[in-house]
Amino acid sequence: MKLDGKVALVTGTSPNIMGGIAEGMAEEGANVVCVDINPAYAEKCAQAVKDLGREAITIACDVTDEAQVIAAVDLAKETFGGVDILVNGATVFNWKGVLDMPVDEWRRQTDVMLTGAFLFTKYAAKQMIDLGRKGNMINIISTAGHQGEPGNIGYGTAKGGLMNFTRSVAMELAKYGIRVNSLTPTATDRTEAFERAKRWGVEWPGPRGGQRSSGWLADPSTGSPLQKLPSPRHYAKAASFLASDEAEMITGTDLRVDAGAVAKYWIWDPSADAAP
Repeated sequence: MKLDGKVALVTGTSPNIMGGIAEGMAEEGANVVCVDINPAYAEKCAQAVKDLGREAITIACDVTDEAQVIAAVDLAKETFGGVDILVNGATVFNWKGVLDMPVDEWRRQTDVMLTGAFLFTKYAAKQMIDLGRKGNMINIISTAGHQGEPGNIGYGTAKGGLMNFTRSVAMELAKYGIRVNSLTPTATDRTEAFERAKRWGVEWPGPRGGQRSSGWLADPSTGSPLQKLPSPRHYAKAASFLASDEAEMITGTDLRVDAGAVAKYWIWDPSADAAP
């Protein structure tokens, strides 16, 4: 198993992408610290990890609250002896554009994704350095952080910012042997997340929620070069690779698991060129 004996702290453990990554890392041998502002998500994620034969703890935490973040990192050390892997995935969705986004909502959305990643990175890195652990960190981006998405200004801005945050921190922590990378998901097949929510016994409103403006593909998979969408298990495999010794020479980079979405030339319609 790629992560046998490692401890992974994962933030934003809803039944969708981050819950899938937490379970996937447990399947690769990691014990998991499940962090979410929703106590039920954190608790059910931890139970799912335990059901896979690994150890886990639940932490309800507002990732923008420095005291809560410090307490979470300290509890991970108290329980498991320290953190080897940090996955920053806490996210707030808000379907508003620049013309109608209230500044308080902008601040809250970008605060969760940027300040939350900053705080967990800061205190997890300090702990790794103090313990002499050559750990690694993964920041969850989005294809919306690579491309211009209308009506989603806070999300796209924060995710784009996380990419350069990743590169900057990777350079700063390289001397300590701590690797820092990002992982880019895209529009995701919902099936697995709904199945996970049912298995966990929690309500999940679906990805992002809210209403998009007009002009979107009814079936996003038709815009994908691979003509299908990835699922959380695909992201989990990629995250486990980045967190493993197999990726020992990879830092400061972004791994896209997007079915070719970002690489696609904009004027090309994959659905019109599908194989018979």
